[in-house]
Amino acid sequence: MIQTMIVKLTKDVNVEEIKKADMGPYYAIRDTAVYPADSTGNPWTASYVSSTGDPIADLYNDMAAEKKAKAVYENLLKLTDDALLKDALRFLLEREIVHFKRFGEALRSVEEYNQSKRIY
Repeated sequence: MIQTMIVKLTKDVNVEEIKKADMGPYYAIRDTAVYPADSTGNPWTASYVSSTGDPIADLYNDMAAEKKAKAVYENLLKLTDDALLKDALRFLLEREIVHFKRFGEALRSVEEYNQSKRIY
């Protein structure tokens, strides 16, 4: 969604505005195309998605990722004064909060299951 926001914000931008925003190197390689990358230009890679096979470790990892995403949205909100963009970012931020809570609930369920007595 963030990449879509960037495309929408830059679709009618002229080259002079791109230069002024110090986005010349990005434009030279990609024009205004969507290119999933972090703020320093590192491309998205599947290595960002990790799984250990241990549901407790994976749920903690998922919860940490949600907290990191929330922090990114909070920082992005500070970087714009566009009201519509802020609304979209607030929605995404709230979604991260809900995801964090749901992963926490799942973690409690797994921990309760692991601590329960099983009779076979």
